[in-house]
Amino acid sequence: MKLRFAPSPTGLLHVGNARAALVNWLHARRHGGAFILRLDDTDLERSKPEYAAAIEEDLRWLGMDWDERVAQSDRLDRYAAAAERLKASGRLYPCFETEEELAYKRERRRREGKPPLYDREALKMTPDQIERALANGKQPYWRFKLAPRSVAWRDLVLGERSVKLSAISDPVLVRADGSPLYTFTSVVDDIEMGITHVIRGEDHVTNTGIQLDIYEALGGNPKTLTFGHLPLLTDDDGGPLSKRLGSISLRHLRKDGIEPAALAGYLAALGTSADPVPGMPAALAPAWDISRVSHATARFDTRQMLVLNRRILHEAPFATVRDRLPEGADEAWWLAVRGNLDLMREARPWFDIIRGTIVPPVLDGEGEFLTAALAALPPEPWDATTWAAWTGALKEATGRKGKALFLPLRLALTGEDHGPDLVTLLPLIGREKAALRLRLSGNATA
Repeated sequence: MKLRFAPSPTGLLHVGNARAALVNWLHARRHGGAFILRLDDTDLERSKPEYAAAIEEDLRWLGMDWDERVAQSDRLDRYAAAAERLKASGRLYPCFETEEELAYKRERRRREGKPPLYDREALKMTPDQIERALANGKQPYWRFKLAPRSVAWRDLVLGERSVKLSAISDPVLVRADGSPLYTFTSVVDDIEMGITHVIRGEDHVTNTGIQLDIYEALGGNPKTLTFGHLPLLTDDDGGPLSKRLGSISLRHLRKDGIEPAALAGYLAALGTSADPVPGMPAALAPAWDISRVSHATARFDTRQMLVLNRRILHEAPFATVRDRLPEGADEAWWLAVRGNLDLMREARPWFDIIRGTIVPPVLDGEGEFLTAALAALPPEPWDATTWAAWTGALKEATGRKGKALFLPLRLALTGEDHGPDLVTLLPLIGREKAALRLRLSGNATA
């Protein structure tokens, strides 16, 4: 078994790409197969080395490795040779129409009530006409002549599928500048690399029909290929995910503090009836079963992903996160704040609150109460009993209780109206900082 993930390095990896990569990786590892990273970088103008590097970095962050890395830009001679074979067999033919001419033809067919398919006028050109076009400086682009048939396969996700090739325009496989397109290069690579399974988005179903026809024309045996098409993802609002790619790139999620095990666990369960559980791909692979993926569109719900992220952080031992915490953070601090975090980026403010310096808000009308709180502060050393002893004494002295007692103290000590348990936080803040913040917040002088 051999699978591949073939991203185009023209931008950052987003969650739709990542899901396809993860499903291919899980399927390969579950069945002891190979996983190839194949960069679709034949668009030399838009493909950038920095995007290729970012894709690899993001895949590794998500816990995926690969058995082989291939760049299509290194295989241009293989595509040129395959194109010559198709030309010799009459399946690849030159076309000279401009974009304007093609647009006019499509519009004319629409007005005539016909589907806007390519009319194959170029096939009627004589050798002399082709020579004259070339002599006049025209450079042809090359279309593949689709067979007059339907192509069918048993899809791993969608079940029985077929594509009627006569209802599709002959695809362009080679541009006028000689550069090959993805529809063509993927087939050449799949044949020469011995790919056995192709798993990708449902938007490629028509491409699969076309590519199977090209596959056979190049001498490949389509019976060696198995396809799986994943239903497309929608966003939180049910809209197409593609409209919001920038906001849910893996780089964006990483910056926000999403844990890779949360994203991997969520993507692996997305579109199935299974409850998502956090886990890195290596831990998820033994239980992976592509037959559990539903035919229905799946919704990428950031709230569900955050539930997994929260669970990971709340249970994370200090040793596993130490290298990502602010300098000076220790285990006591981490154990105090981790239960209040949804994202790792939220840890830094709590480090400043506990270990650093903050300016608490001035609480209008609370000066007398905070003066009493300052006067009641017990001497150090402080421990887990200090909070109860201090607030108990303050309750007796002021008659306050509940929110009226606790909220002003929390605001004065942390600047926040909610957060980690002050039973744990107070000893970490220490008496000196606590006293200063009470003075500042209440303009107290005691």
